[in-house]
Amino acid sequence: MEETEGTSTAAGQEGDDRVTGGSYAFLGFLMFLNVMNFVDRQLLASFSNFIVPDLELSNTQFGLLTGLVFLTFYSIAGLFMGTLADRVNRTRFIAIGLGLWSVLTAASGAARGFISMALPRMFIGVGESIMTPTAMSLLADRFPSHRLGFASGVYYMGVPIGVGASLLVVGYLGPAIGWRNCFYLLGALGIFFAIIMYFIPETPRKHVLAAGESHQTFGQIMKTLGTALRNSPALVMTIGGGVAFHFILGAATFDQLWYVQERGFDKAEIAQITGWIGILGGIAGNLFGGLGGDWFLRKTGIGRPMFLFIIMLVLAPINVAYRLVEPDSVVFWIGVFTGFFQLGCFYGPTFSTVQELVPPQIRATVVAFYILLLNMAGVAIGVSAAGFYVDHLIAAGDPQPYTTALLWFTGISFLAIPLFFFAGRRFDQDRARLYASME
Repeated sequence: MEETEGTSTAAGQEGDDRVTGGSYAFLGFLMFLNVMNFVDRQLLASFSNFIVPDLELSNTQFGLLTGLVFLTFYSIAGLFMGTLADRVNRTRFIAIGLGLWSVLTAASGAARGFISMALPRMFIGVGESIMTPTAMSLLADRFPSHRLGFASGVYYMGVPIGVGASLLVVGYLGPAIGWRNCFYLLGALGIFFAIIMYFIPETPRKHVLAAGESHQTFGQIMKTLGTALRNSPALVMTIGGGVAFHFILGAATFDQLWYVQERGFDKAEIAQITGWIGILGGIAGNLFGGLGGDWFLRKTGIGRPMFLFIIMLVLAPINVAYRLVEPDSVVFWIGVFTGFFQLGCFYGPTFSTVQELVPPQIRATVVAFYILLLNMAGVAIGVSAAGFYVDHLIAAGDPQPYTTALLWFTGISFLAIPLFFFAGRRFDQDRARLYASME
């Protein structure tokens, strides 16, 4: 792979804005690995209509498997993996993580109950926690600041494509070879690509080239992160908005059960349909969010979170309405598409924003810290609380417990709207203060 030739000044501006073809190819490969990351991660939720009855799981147990059991290890380990990514060979580090989670994905296929599924799920989280902080750090060293939203958006196409692809695996391969063999197959593919990743050269770190800095200790990195959080309200509000948005993403783990049990779809058919919608809507959202967020910042000088504020405000009525209408309504299918589109829009603007509001030597760490909060304070609470709430509603005799729970968590996620608004307003001021302090 070729390296980007420019270096970064202390103010975070690039001396050379050129991006090589090798960097675009590397971006594409990282995006592909992120697809695999999210296929493996989402496969349990996508196979919910197969696995829940097979393993005789309650909604609470299923919520724990897809929530706290996985995300506690994923998120906490991710913070340490982020600091390691700021100090070690990053391409080999990703290869190690990919190999680990792939072996454990295969092991998940042998599960016979809650405990035997929970054990590999815990440690899959450790392996997968390496991927995103390390990849985002690599991309920040290959792409200039004004293209970082695009690069982040392309990388994060892996989320909707991975989620959609996992549903296609369920819809097409599930009935043919069974859910267990699907886990075995994906584990084997992951090990193959881990070997390839291991031999890709490391990317030179821009801040080291520019400032000649030595590697910092874990304590120094965390102190720098704490200072950045105290000095940047825009950073704190961007993180808070992301956490609020992720409450509904956690609860949406129950979408496949909702489609089948309360909207009357066949489990394989709806997996196929939502898989294709997810891929198309997610790609459209990632391109719109990545390119649109960069354009919005360039044209207005207002931070990318303001761009997300506008998107979420416009789409909010649809996100409520499609949960209430019949599945033969056009509003229902617009809402399904909108969910994936909005998810795609989220990643490029927020992950580029948090990296631009901290010193460059802790970029991987702030991404890991952000992911920790998104997952532990957002997704984990969302999915675990939703599972408990659904079981409570069923016991109370609610005729549509999944619908009720999903509507409540949709409302909670709307707290992101004002947070993104104020983060966008503060972005330029906080970034200017950061650059001045670095000079």
